[in-house]
Amino acid sequence: MDTEVTTYFPELEDIQKAASTIKEVSMVTPLMNSIRYSKKYDANILLKREDLQRVRSYKIRGAFNKISSLTKEQLAKGVVCASAGNHAQGVAFACHHLGIEGTIYMPSVTPKQKIEQTQMFGGDQVKIVLEGDTFDDASKAARNSCKTQGKTFVHPFDDPKTIEGQGTIGLEIFKQVDHPIDYIFVAVGGGGLASGLCGAMKALSPKTKIIGVEPKGAPSMLTSIRENKNTEIVDIDKFIDGAAVQKVGDLNFDICKSYLSDMITVPEGLVCQTILDLYNRDAIVVEPAGALTLAALETYKDKIKGKNVVCIVSGSNNDITRTAEIKERALLYADLKHYFIVRFPQRAGALKQFVGEILGPNDDITHFEYSKKSSRENGPAVVGIELKDKKDLQPLIARMKEHNFFGDYLNDKPDLFQFLV
Repeated sequence: MDTEVTTYFPELEDIQKAASTIKEVSMVTPLMNSIRYSKKYDANILLKREDLQRVRSYKIRGAFNKISSLTKEQLAKGVVCASAGNHAQGVAFACHHLGIEGTIYMPSVTPKQKIEQTQMFGGDQVKIVLEGDTFDDASKAARNSCKTQGKTFVHPFDDPKTIEGQGTIGLEIFKQVDHPIDYIFVAVGGGGLASGLCGAMKALSPKTKIIGVEPKGAPSMLTSIRENKNTEIVDIDKFIDGAAVQKVGDLNFDICKSYLSDMITVPEGLVCQTILDLYNRDAIVVEPAGALTLAALETYKDKIKGKNVVCIVSGSNNDITRTAEIKERALLYADLKHYFIVRFPQRAGALKQFVGEILGPNDDITHFEYSKKSSRENGPAVVGIELKDKKDLQPLIARMKEHNFFGDYLNDKPDLFQFLV
């Protein structure tokens, strides 16, 4: 991408000042080699473990740096922020640590775990307000609150002090390696972390390629770069809540379009499989946004072979109640979970025949909703079937059609499918 001069750019000196400011609350997180991923991609894959921060994400860096820059008068009036969860926890921790009042706006869809953690970190210093369905809804409400009450808005990404705080990750990475870094993969929501990283690495390691990664269902930065203007996306998939915004920051867009080496998207289903693999194989708990960078390695597998690669694991605030949905999305992405409308003949033994003759020996029914219609020869049922191998799908459909059980296939019909998943 071209390297135009932007209106604002995070300078190394300011990032170093931020590092000094935040050292009382932000730990230097480990940069760990991943044996499994290194073997899988024939590369030296290093994980920057921001999931191990005391608030379990990197957001404490930018939040504390911004709030620490405020005047005594501003601090006395209190601060307001909007967040999908992790920035909220960083602001809450900072408010409690500094003894100031904070009001935190979060989307109504924010996982319960993140809401409870935010209250725990902030204690009596913070008030939580749930507003709207997206971060952008919560942000508008928070800004309106600032106008009426004269409080300072602590932006999660579109603010120089926030960006410089996030950029301290780049300083740490540079100090933690004794060899050149070829690639750094960074998750992009609003773009604060990516912007700060661009500032640090441009000064310290200009040959390092920084690859931004977004969810496929919320490609706000990629769309904006392609349109060459900061563009709002109306409909987004909110599943990867830590990286799903309708519009990235203006400062962040200018920086990322000029200094990112590439901007890519990753399917939500692949992210879900990555979450499960990290938990089951590496004993690492990550939230969906925290798995984005590792999921992105598959896209770059040919380019990173033999290279030194850093993946920033941005956070671990995952709600265990989302596990069923994570498994479901992973199975759907792998073509192992399929939904059908099955038309059962209204006679005794029809279900037994379906199980015995239509299903394969390794197929499993995981969802079944039946509605008997006495005036019809066939009663429709919505059936979810999990396969052991995706190659078993076409033979299954063929058997269903041969015995007149097949009604419709729902996976590729989003208008119907959304009611099941």
